Amino acid sequence: MELSIKVKLSTKSKEYNIPEYSLTGDLLSFLTCNLQYRYQNKGFLPPSRPLQLWFGEFVHGVMEEAYTVWTLKKTQFPWDWLKDIRPIEEKIDQRMQARGLYPPNPKYFTPYNCVGESDEDPSKRIISTRIENSINLWGKHLFPLMDSAEVLIKGLRKMPLKDVINRRSDFYCVNGVIDVISSLKINSSISKDNLIVDYLKEENFYKKNHINSEKEYEIIIDYKGMKRPQYDSNHLEHRSTWNYHQWQILTYSWLRCRQANSRPIISGIIFYLNELLPSNEDLLVIKRDVESNKTDVEISKEDRELIEDWDGTEKNFPELSDSFKLDRSIRIIEINDEKVKKALREFDNVVNDIEKSTLNEGIGTSIKNSWKADGDNRTCDACDFKNFCNKYRNEHSQFFTVP
Repeated sequence: MELSIKVKLSTKSKEYNIPEYSLTGDLLSFLTCNLQYRYQNKGFLPPSRPLQLWFGEFVHGVMEEAYTVWTLKKTQFPWDWLKDIRPIEEKIDQRMQARGLYPPNPKYFTPYNCVGESDEDPSKRIISTRIENSINLWGKHLFPLMDSAEVLIKGLRKMPLKDVINRRSDFYCVNGVIDVISSLKINSSISKDNLIVDYLKEENFYKKNHINSEKEYEIIIDYKGMKRPQYDSNHLEHRSTWNYHQWQILTYSWLRCRQANSRPIISGIIFYLNELLPSNEDLLVIKRDVESNKTDVEISKEDRELIEDWDGTEKNFPELSDSFKLDRSIRIIEINDEKVKKALREFDNVVNDIEKSTLNEGIGTSIKNSWKADGDNRTCDACDFKNFCNKYRNEHSQFFTVP
């Protein structure tokens, strides 16, 4: 006699993934240009001329290593480039090359197997000089305040796609890496004669935030390998690079506050390191911003005249004052609950746009119709995908017309 046994097998539940978004790699990249973001980040097509990417990683790596060296050796400032800084650059460059990241253009950076007249006198290009200026002008004030570097932060937020039935998840993860967390006690000895603390005092942040001189606070700091963005007081509510960077720092603040070892955050600081040694192209944009009054930095009569009289050539490059360069290279961002909530809403909107584009493509809509091409002129000119981008082709139709 045979026995019949029925066994009910449970089906495997559908895989549930929570989308994860990086503040810089996803959200800021998407805001630069939706379509370029799709090709580079989701299509895994890296840029052929990754100067901005390479320089950004190089700057972060060198500054972190320089802080480690200073912590161990307490080397006095100013640092000598050949003796103190070049070995750090070599170490970071070798690490990056091991990951397949090479200097994109000798015009901006000299490979380490290419030297000057002798091994003792290697040629130094613009990127190395910017590094030297960053360490000697800001490092001596920043390093004593630093508490930790390259801090990973993560947090969950509700997916903004409430009206979409087939959304991928009910939540999304936002992450980022804080370049520097500075620990600051107002009455401590390191606060004396510190240029960064002086800038904070000028902004009156202590009174604004009701600072207790006996407590310890944190400052979130981010390096940017770029010039200071254009500031337009008439369009502060619009999406712009100026606002994107502020939202990034404010979102960092929200994520950091949820970590167990965090202290009250009184402000954020962004260092725009290109301002310490602007390229010819950078200065042309600065000149345009100054002449159109689209800058938040006060400028002396002498510096203004030098910029306005400059003919735009490298040969007659003006020698601007150190105070003007420092003022343009540091940006202090106020942090309060209202500003943080607004920044989070803005990034929720960005995630909403990315998710909608992803879902549209998933149901068969073409890439170009799912993702908007909306980069500015500088982004478009450097983009590898411009030759088959409808926006670029329409704006430069004379170059694509077949006779």
